[in-house]
Amino acid sequence: MKFQLAHAGLFAAALTLVMSPVASAQSTTGGHPHKPLNAKRFDSLADRALAVMRARAAQLNITGVAVISYAPGDTVQGWLSKMAVVGRMKDAPTATSKGNNLIGIAYAKSAEMADTLRDSGTAARPPMTGEFGWQGGAIAQSQSGHFIVAFSGGKSEDDLQVSRAGLAVLAPAL
Repeated sequence: MKFQLAHAGLFAAALTLVMSPVASAQSTTGGHPHKPLNAKRFDSLADRALAVMRARAAQLNITGVAVISYAPGDTVQGWLSKMAVVGRMKDAPTATSKGNNLIGIAYAKSAEMADTLRDSGTAARPPMTGEFGWQGGAIAQSQSGHFIVAFSGGKSEDDLQVSRAGLAVLAPAL
């Protein structure tokens, strides 16, 4: 786990060094829109973010499902996403509970953020059908789109900590 955190930190530092000249060149192009991430670069960033999310979940002693999405453009019209099961993907039904599909919940948090462009559970409107209004997802706008990160499996405040850890890895690409 320490290796994963150190590895993710090194990656973030290396990415910052690599991206600095790119960002400088882009800022001097006279306001031209930034090029969206390609699938290969997204996969690499998402893998790093998912590794950090796994580590943060382990620190918090929780399991669940992590989702990283990137939606190019000012509005969400489509996205690239990557999901990882972090210990468990569901809570089985019992005599007193229907159970929980943690993949479905993580994507519901992501869907809410795609519509509101705000962290899940913070919309200034009631949840729509298909949403729960639960906290645990974080969103950030980049020059070329939005990063949407969600975790489901712990308490809302823990899920949000895990999501923010993943978003922090993506920040150099913002």
